[in-house]
Amino acid sequence: MFETVSSESPRTVVRLALPSKGRMEDETVELLENCGLSVKKFNPRQYIARIPEIDNLEVWFQRSADVVRKVRDGDVDLGIVGYDKMAEYRGEANSVVIIHEALGYSHCHLAVAVPEEWESINSLADLARLARERRAERPLRVVSKYPRLAEGFLTRHGIEPYRLLHADGALEAAPLMGTADFIVDLVSSGTTLRENRLKAVADGKLLDSQAIFIGNRSALTTRPEVLAIPHEMLERIEAYRRAQDHLSVIANMRGESPEAVARKVFSQPELGGLQGPTISKVYVREETGTNWYAISVVVRKDRLHQAIEQLRQIGGSGVLVLPVNYIFEEEPLRWQRLLETLKSD
Repeated sequence: MFETVSSESPRTVVRLALPSKGRMEDETVELLENCGLSVKKFNPRQYIARIPEIDNLEVWFQRSADVVRKVRDGDVDLGIVGYDKMAEYRGEANSVVIIHEALGYSHCHLAVAVPEEWESINSLADLARLARERRAERPLRVVSKYPRLAEGFLTRHGIEPYRLLHADGALEAAPLMGTADFIVDLVSSGTTLRENRLKAVADGKLLDSQAIFIGNRSALTTRPEVLAIPHEMLERIEAYRRAQDHLSVIANMRGESPEAVARKVFSQPELGGLQGPTISKVYVREETGTNWYAISVVVRKDRLHQAIEQLRQIGGSGVLVLPVNYIFEEEPLRWQRLLETLKSD
């Protein structure tokens, strides 16, 4: 069961917040499951779950903005969220730590977009000029779900005066409806902008975003049970992501000795593997006087064809290609960076 915490007693269970809606939720749960971490809800209507593979961990499904706020304020210890939300809601204090900055999904960018009919407005300088020209009439109206980021960006680029509006729904319709002049919003493929007769300003990108893994600095530095969970999760995530670009290749080859086979393998640029090939003797049914060896290497997926051709050139046959689920190496680099970050601040 889940821990109920009173204001008088400290919380001992570790809390992980995940996005509660849409594609971001689906892709986050999929990533965790691919890493061997199954997210189990007791009730589909509840916003609380668990990951059976990790003891002492509660999972809380929250709106993306609330994931950041609750990690920032210490209500939860860890979270997975888009970088855009972290940048908007982390606040001025240094309480949110980025544990993994590139989980590899939910790619988008935050950008300024204006109506297509503004044919002469194609840069931030053009937009700044328009704001000055309309100063006597009224400020340009901009609508965004990212008021802090939008305000800072527009001010830095001299787009004044402007009036910043906020909306919770789809922003792309605001210029067509006449409720705003332009928008600052997330862009993925750009299709939604085009369908609403908008265009992105060429130099109007505020930031690139994708899913990231964050933590509360105080919890990570004062509670060892919290720090242990990013360690395990980083191990799994890095091993899974590293494996996605690789395949395992096994082949048989004649040779005088394992060392002679290894020399043949190392003569080919695509067959070096992670550290080198694994070579073992093949025991044939009938003795022929020829030594056979099985070699096993890991190759990049995008270089598979070249690797197969090189195996054939050095006498490889009976080639098998197998998927690789995980590649565990030394301590993940991001784990070392996290420890350094926590020590330095």
